[in-house]
Amino acid sequence: MKITKVEALKTIANDIRIGIIEQVYNAQSGHPGGSLSCSDILAVLYFNQMNIDPKKPKAKERDRFVLSKGHCSPALYATLARKGFFDKKLLTGFRKIESILQGHPDMNKVPGVDMTTGSLGQGLSAAVGMAIGSKMDSAGCRVYCLIGDGEIEEGQIWEAAMAASKNKLDNLCVILDHNGLQIDGKVEEVAGLVDIKEKFESFGFHVITVDGHDIEELIHAFDSSKHQKEVPTIIIANTIKGKGVSFMENQASWHGKAPSEEQYNQAIQELKEGREN
Repeated sequence: MKITKVEALKTIANDIRIGIIEQVYNAQSGHPGGSLSCSDILAVLYFNQMNIDPKKPKAKERDRFVLSKGHCSPALYATLARKGFFDKKLLTGFRKIESILQGHPDMNKVPGVDMTTGSLGQGLSAAVGMAIGSKMDSAGCRVYCLIGDGEIEEGQIWEAAMAASKNKLDNLCVILDHNGLQIDGKVEEVAGLVDIKEKFESFGFHVITVDGHDIEELIHAFDSSKHQKEVPTIIIANTIKGKGVSFMENQASWHGKAPSEEQYNQAIQELKEGREN
């Protein structure tokens, strides 16, 4: 069922964030910062945009999603559980040896995961292949791929971008979670990566820039991408790393570490208060 009310989608995004914190805290391992920054994007995709059915996770006509920045699996797992692909109770097993919810998503184990990812830069190539396949067999599905701004330092991203443009993949929508931080600090300082919009335009993409935490802007951007002809789209979503948890926001140090019990309690309290407001 497609959810259209903005407030309902905000609540879902907040639930996803709570699920992220609970997973990383229980495992005492994981990547909360970049997971929190992409929660609104996933809420809009899975509950407003994508043609998917949790009861038919392998349906040929379904839309596909590739989490290229696979270390942010807590966000994807929380989303899939909230959507009904598997029981929410499984989230407590995140990163535990007997669990299907590994540190990086595995398409052979987790219902709703369309591509196994983790090695940064490779997910977009897989998404391009899926989009080409959909064109070839007239499946009519759209392919969405979420990438990170630290990740686009990888050369394979740009090889995939060239292939997407050459093959006129108007059924491909890439989303850049542009939170400005990676494990070593600010993206612009680590690799000098600037003029991202102009770079993707030069590679033949239709570029849309939005506030990645504004539900209405995200909906409009995804809707707009569906009307593009013979060009792939990238949505540059300006986000805040650690969004929703005050002491994690805009802090590169929260790229890949777990909160203490005190920090966990504070984070959950802030997120629950945010859900109620």
